[in-house]
Amino acid sequence: MSFQIRRVAVLGAGVMGQGIAAHLANAGIPSILFDMVPRDLPEGGDRSLLARKGIQTALKASPASFYTKSFADRITPANYDDDAELLKDCDLIIEVVVERMDIKKHVFSWVAENRAPNSIVASNTSGLALSDMTAEMSEEMRQHFLVMHFFNPVRYMRLLELVSAEDTLPEVLQAVADFGERVLGKGIVYGKDTPNFIANRIGTYGICSIFGHMERLGLTVEAVDTVFGKSMGRPKSAVFRTADLVGLDTLAHVIATVYDGCPDDEERDTFQVPSWLQGLIDQGALGGKTGAGFYKKIKVDGRSQILALDIQSGEYRPQEKVRFASTGEARKKSSAGESMKAMINGEDEAAQLAWAATADVLLYSANRLGEIADDIVNIDRALRWGFAWDLGPFEGWDAIGVRDTVERMRSEGRTIPAWIDAMLAEGRETFYARNAQGQMTFWHNGKVEVVPGSAGWLILEDEKAKNKIVSRNPSASLYDIGDGVACLSFHSKMNAIDDGIVGLYEEALNQLDEGKWEALVVGNQGGSAFCAGANLFMVAMASMQKDWDTLNLMVAKLQEVCDRALYSSRPVVTAPWGLTLGGGCEIAMQSAATRAAGETYIGLVEVGVGVLPAGGGCKEMLGRYLGQIPQGTDYDPNPFVQQAFKNIGMAEVAKSAEEARDMAYLRPTDSISIDPDSLIADAKALALGLARSNYKAPRRRRFKLPGASGRGAIEAFLYSMHEGGFITDHDLTVAGKVAWVLTGGDIPSGTWVDEQHILDLEREGFLSLCGEEKTLARIQHMLTKGKPLRN
Repeated sequence: MSFQIRRVAVLGAGVMGQGIAAHLANAGIPSILFDMVPRDLPEGGDRSLLARKGIQTALKASPASFYTKSFADRITPANYDDDAELLKDCDLIIEVVVERMDIKKHVFSWVAENRAPNSIVASNTSGLALSDMTAEMSEEMRQHFLVMHFFNPVRYMRLLELVSAEDTLPEVLQAVADFGERVLGKGIVYGKDTPNFIANRIGTYGICSIFGHMERLGLTVEAVDTVFGKSMGRPKSAVFRTADLVGLDTLAHVIATVYDGCPDDEERDTFQVPSWLQGLIDQGALGGKTGAGFYKKIKVDGRSQILALDIQSGEYRPQEKVRFASTGEARKKSSAGESMKAMINGEDEAAQLAWAATADVLLYSANRLGEIADDIVNIDRALRWGFAWDLGPFEGWDAIGVRDTVERMRSEGRTIPAWIDAMLAEGRETFYARNAQGQMTFWHNGKVEVVPGSAGWLILEDEKAKNKIVSRNPSASLYDIGDGVACLSFHSKMNAIDDGIVGLYEEALNQLDEGKWEALVVGNQGGSAFCAGANLFMVAMASMQKDWDTLNLMVAKLQEVCDRALYSSRPVVTAPWGLTLGGGCEIAMQSAATRAAGETYIGLVEVGVGVLPAGGGCKEMLGRYLGQIPQGTDYDPNPFVQQAFKNIGMAEVAKSAEEARDMAYLRPTDSISIDPDSLIADAKALALGLARSNYKAPRRRRFKLPGASGRGAIEAFLYSMHEGGFITDHDLTVAGKVAWVLTGGDIPSGTWVDEQHILDLEREGFLSLCGEEKTLARIQHMLTKGKPLRN
């Protein structure tokens, strides 16, 4: 039978239950959040108070659990005693109660009494045996039961581990996998019924290995986090900051789960909670949730200070700046693999730690094949999607060199798994490679198999391997992605806009006009940004040299290209994701349609570096608020102009694509993809749909603007902000220029102007601000420090 998941029950309103319900809401799926009736509830009290409090806690979460707070209305609070009938309307029931088998079985008994036949039941357990949970279930319920292990925070961690039982129907597993991937945007990994499944089994082993080598080498908490952060392709939170985020008690529980549940594991002794970790737990220092763990934040003379734990003494001390030659070399590298290679080949203590712990994890992962997962792909994806590693264990092994590192391990007396020796003996030097058809393959059971992927994915690296690049320069590539659609992809540093990107965009539009393509998609993959803005170095150089003609030409060319994209006779679809700031936002907004990733952080933030949006951003923001008002309508433009000013003048950034819709960075008609790997394919489908429906370019817009009278209200607001100390002198100057542009410059109130009028004002305002010394100081500070300067 086919399964449609339209409504979900979440059993348990704790941190994970809240997060799952919130992300279901993000995906447009209504849910019922169950919890117990509070003990000692006064007569007439709210019997669903715990569930309601769970929703309120999720609304206050930082980072935000919801794409936009209004989505909380999609969650219905309920309690087990009064609302059991609601369970019958749910197609999927996810249990998220405490990790105790007796409590889980009690909940499953309640589910069995109240669920509809053929509804799917899942447990979010992180390590309890599936076979034990199903032991007392009916055959029908066992057939519809599996593990859905989400990672916290649910919205942001892509991994969803699925573990099925012997009785689980294949169509149930497939339905949940499809729902998890296409609806919730999760990366699906298939595990086995083993303690901690895949990600936590390998990830916590890696942490325990680091603990041991740290003590052996006498390194500090800060030193370890310096090594196992970006230098090793790991998150900035590294080891100890991550532990504080997760909770030290949670970490110890996960470690103990393997020690207790895996008596035959050759590395079992590694899974022992160190005395210094247990000591912190015993004294209630559990990390961020208690205010102290490996790090502790205190106030000194009204200013925050971070203390770090001294493992030896157990006392907190001021955090130290740690520098190593090996991490310095690693920072010079352009990829995670090159950085890892630099680290393990260094000679200092940081390099010794990096190599020893890496070798441990690689061999441990290789020895788990067949036990926790059927292939290396599931292991790699689990660590990338669940622990935010840039490269999974086997991907990382390829990057640092399999044969060389195997010989190094062997020279140290380590035992190499036979299947790796067999692979090398066959002449295969890497776990992954591409075949003649450009498909990514992996080594598995003595054979080469194609890496599995979703039918809904379109991966640009695959298209590159198939020689689908039709034009390229150092900053951008133009792909033929099939069916008459081209894709313009940026690959400069942080995908910042430069002459190469603008030039290839112009070439792509020329080809579109000539009829070579039916439609164009503008999108890219990898890293953290669709486009983090303009190339500030180019702007700074031209400004310092007072080369205003060159700067004017650069801005005019970006305006021209974006305008052509918006008014092209054939559809251009932009596909923003991640950081989409400044000029990136301007490119994303000026298109026939936008297909945005759910996790899109978009805004016109140019005031932070002392300039204003000049690639059509001011014009387009006016268009979003005023452009849909029919011409001839008698209306007051001031509220709309003021809202446009608020977005630009206050550098407001939407923290999700849904929030971007609320802030007019996306149009009401624009659409969203939650699965990041499907974004380009979805944008292509949208572009084809427009092209095949006889697409016509939109009409150019005219705006009724308030001129000086409307500008006065904005300037009065800015004056009060300045007098109150909320903005600096230069903030006042920059915001004043923004107000000048958005109100139409020197025009009478109520004047109708065309788009070119605003574009000319944008360019003039941008150039004048680039002549300000304080703007140059802001740009230089951003280039050197990576953060805004308030001057």
